Amino acid sequence: MTLFGFLILLLIAAIAGGIGQSLAGYNVGGCLVSIVVGFIGAYIGLWLAKEMGLPDFFTINVEGKPFPLLWAIIGAAIFTFIIALLRRAFTDFP
Repeated sequence: MTLFGFLILLLIAAIAGGIGQSLAGYNVGGCLVSIVVGFIGAYIGLWLAKEMGLPDFFTINVEGKPFPLLWAIIGAAIFTFIIALLRRAFTDFP
């Protein structure tokens, strides 16, 4: 993978992570965190889609590497929601 392809993949992951955080209604961090949330969301979303037998919708190919944008957004929203719940649970203790 070239540097340009890698940067495009990071940009797509950042967008997916940002949209997922917006859907969850909780912002975990900045741009770098959005990239990480986007990649983790892609793994969570793909795993859920495979477990439920759902097809891949709107997959973007970057230099032969598929990135499931829809499942990444859904997975990022789920991951952000879980982080928000855990953060709230641990900050409520005295």
